[in-house]
Amino acid sequence: MSHISIRELHVSYDGHPALKNITVDIPDRQITAIIGPSGCGKTTLLRCCNRLIDLTDGAHVSGQVLIDGVNILDPAVDIILLRKKMGFLAQRPYPLPMSIYDNVAYGPRLHGVRDRRQLDQIVTRCLQATNLWEEVEHRLRSSAAKLSVGQQQRLCLARALAVDPEVLLGDEPTSALDPLSAQQVEKRLIELKGEYTIVLVTHILRQAKRLADYVIFLYLGELIEHGPAAEVFTHPRHTLTRAYLGGEVS
Repeated sequence: MSHISIRELHVSYDGHPALKNITVDIPDRQITAIIGPSGCGKTTLLRCCNRLIDLTDGAHVSGQVLIDGVNILDPAVDIILLRKKMGFLAQRPYPLPMSIYDNVAYGPRLHGVRDRRQLDQIVTRCLQATNLWEEVEHRLRSSAAKLSVGQQQRLCLARALAVDPEVLLGDEPTSALDPLSAQQVEKRLIELKGEYTIVLVTHILRQAKRLADYVIFLYLGELIEHGPAAEVFTHPRHTLTRAYLGGEVS
């Protein structure tokens, strides 16, 4: 069984379809890239995977998103535990208005970790995992707002890792970054995919080709094609996929 299985997922906003009966399995411990033109439903699909779609006025969702066999769209699902399992990186970094240390320690504290030594270990481990430790180890009590945008995004990644998620979701996580910072985030994601299932929305085909092991191509809310990245990018089966990859549709 795949970690994430999506079955007949339909989403509409105020009656207008955004996703139309999507069925797809997302492979474990690989990077899956969701691609397609603007407005095709990429972010909507991602937001269904951690129930952020619940925060959108006028959204109606039907179907199933199965995480470890459990339909997370069931109203009885514990949202806090779900979002602990599903780490999330937004387009722009949103550090909490507190110190670098407290940003990373926030999630573990929320879930009951109180021992200072354990918190220190978590903060160090997660900052090292995002290659940020050497840049901030002497100013952990400084405000996270003083970091560069690229550092803030890696801090947000460290914060996501601190609660030991099983999945990392990224909604164009490098779109607000300069090329060097984007490269650093990409490198971290490649290193982390052996431990986590990673699902990324990207509008940059070059990035999808660099990172993806698996690709989901959406167009006007429909799932057009999905499969191993090497196959989709070199031998797309659908004419729409070929046209999109060739820059003929946008």
